[in-house]
Amino acid sequence: MSGMPTTVRSHAKINLGLSIGAPRPDGFHSLVTVYQTLASHDLVTVGARPAASTSIQITSNDDRVPRDSRNTAWKMVESALGALGVPAAVETHIEKRLPIQGGLGAGSANAVAALVGLEEELKNQQIASPSDWPARRLDLAAQVGSDVPLFLIGGTILGLDRGQDVYPLPDLHPLWCVLALPSAGVSTPQAFRDWDVLCLERGLTAEESDAKLKQLSRAYASAFSGQAMAGSSGVLSLGEDLAGTQGSALVRTGISSWIQNDFEQVVFRQQPSLVEIKRILAASGTPEAAVHASLSGSGSALFGIYNSRGDAKAAQARLKQRFRESEVRSILTRTLPRNKYWREMLLHQS
Repeated sequence: MSGMPTTVRSHAKINLGLSIGAPRPDGFHSLVTVYQTLASHDLVTVGARPAASTSIQITSNDDRVPRDSRNTAWKMVESALGALGVPAAVETHIEKRLPIQGGLGAGSANAVAALVGLEEELKNQQIASPSDWPARRLDLAAQVGSDVPLFLIGGTILGLDRGQDVYPLPDLHPLWCVLALPSAGVSTPQAFRDWDVLCLERGLTAEESDAKLKQLSRAYASAFSGQAMAGSSGVLSLGEDLAGTQGSALVRTGISSWIQNDFEQVVFRQQPSLVEIKRILAASGTPEAAVHASLSGSGSALFGIYNSRGDAKAAQARLKQRFRESEVRSILTRTLPRNKYWREMLLHQS
């Protein structure tokens, strides 16, 4: 490629809450979730030049990353070029730092990072996007994967339908987060199949689950968007304010008593060790307790959110005492607000 390529930070996400409905006739599941982007990231480097016909090449430092059309970044680049009517030769390198099949949306984030890099490359070649491109790129992202569109918003996000219908929520005040990454991954399709069996066992109908999800979507929107829960800055805080002027949005509104991830009901059955990891992260009843701890997505990653760096480091120490590094490794990171997500996304511009 001529010139310097564009490198983009490809950030992880967690699900602060995730509620799933009964299986739908189309084979998908309706859900309600609150996504939160994190500072932890992969790096995606994109180089592109005009060509008579489109060609796409994927490379990576991780042999498990698909190099062909199975890769979400490939799909996103191919779809975007097709929608723009611009043939190009595109080379994309994915430097993996996040786990594969971890429930952190890493593959979906790679797709959006590849799109952002491609857009930057085309812009540098004076190839303009159409005026309706922001809406079209959200549609393209939803076609690539249900949790791809969230990465076109960043920060704290309400996800509806299959998770692809996304709405920005007021950003949470940045908090410390510990990601616990078990060596064994979880298959999302298998987790959904196990959920379907559980729905049958409980006799959960589509009508009942739709009613539950509608109620939850209103509750999430109210809890995260209500002015009474915002501080003077308009940014929500999950942490305790010792002066009592802002307080904890999760604790003060009672969300912490019902916010949960439905996947825990099936994934924890298959991998009981995840229950122990969550218990260690939560440290309930101690001064270093998490504000919230949960499985992320379908797993296998879990997370704890903490008021201070010291509390987060203590959680890492507890994990290290209980598990070998080869069994469970941990990452110390922070929640990433929307403005910072976009401000820091481009690592290098050509």
